[in-house]
Amino acid sequence: MTLTAYPLRVLLAAAAAAMAFGALVLAALLGTAAPVVGSGGAAATAGASALASREIPPLYLNLYRQAGEHYGVDWAVLAGIGRVECDHGQDPDPSCTKEGAVNPAGAGGPMQFLPGTWAEYGVDADGDGRIDRWDPADAIWSAANYLRASGAPGDYARALFAYNHADWYVAEVESWAARYRGSPEPVPSAVNGPSQQAPDVALQQDTDTPVELIDGEHAELAPGDGHVALVPAGVPPVVQAMLVAGNELQELPYGPAGHPDPRGATQEDCSSSVNYVLYRSGVRPIAEIIRDNPLAQDYVNWGDPGPGRWVSIYATTEPTNHVFIVIAGLRLDTSYNGTDVGPNRFEGGPRWRILDQIPTWAHWSVRHPPGL
Repeated sequence: MTLTAYPLRVLLAAAAAAMAFGALVLAALLGTAAPVVGSGGAAATAGASALASREIPPLYLNLYRQAGEHYGVDWAVLAGIGRVECDHGQDPDPSCTKEGAVNPAGAGGPMQFLPGTWAEYGVDADGDGRIDRWDPADAIWSAANYLRASGAPGDYARALFAYNHADWYVAEVESWAARYRGSPEPVPSAVNGPSQQAPDVALQQDTDTPVELIDGEHAELAPGDGHVALVPAGVPPVVQAMLVAGNELQELPYGPAGHPDPRGATQEDCSSSVNYVLYRSGVRPIAEIIRDNPLAQDYVNWGDPGPGRWVSIYATTEPTNHVFIVIAGLRLDTSYNGTDVGPNRFEGGPRWRILDQIPTWAHWSVRHPPGL
């Protein structure tokens, strides 16, 4: 099997196009005028894709469009930020909606502003006399204000990098923005399975493994082929890329050949398999992986604490060093003796493993890539 040399995320990131709004407001009024905040409806969904209309609450969709028009930035980019940060206010993390709650970094509200940034760019969008980062209107309009001040609409990549200093974040937001703009999605059939979705061209063109999409947010093994994970259409592109990367590893035997560079290796062990997935999806640069050569024990404290919404990494040093990754509900692991009841249960090397629980033979440190 040929493992290609470029991160799949490079193909997944859609370049965010600047919208020509003209001279909407005087520069002196930017950040000061209070809008009339509506609740959405037909005007809000005009120009939005079927996906945007289906998954973005009407209030949020309306706010994205109003803020984008006021500040002269792409509403879909604002929606992309809202999706990545707090799923348009639907993420159960208290920091997204609970007044005063913050995440470990100190960010709060549906657009996850830090206090210092909020003090500089926060606006009272609904005219209630308060500048509140947990208020959806204030948060979304403030995000538009911040993007405008950071280079949008002329340079969205620069503006998004200012919002969150990570290349994967820029790509993630731009990918969601592209999906939210006004191209209707095909209506899925009533029967769950790979026939519901056409293969994703961007994913398929850079891999030798088959790419089949299914509805929802949970990956499944292809019927009759335990080496192929079916890719859920409802997860972020970076998670889809991780599943494709996991598929690319399925024929390889266990061994150390993937250190320090997992690309094109003839063998992979537990840590080089995780390294490859994180590289291939654009989460970790290959230069960083080659330089640091992360081993299982290095993932005990890597990333953010706790399980992620879509991706979780389990690492341990006791009773032995080991690491595996769970992607959209599927576990990619080199350990299988007594921890796999699926079709790959007799195979060593990196494989998709099936078990109704996380293996209990170790005390796991559970972490996740930031934002995932």
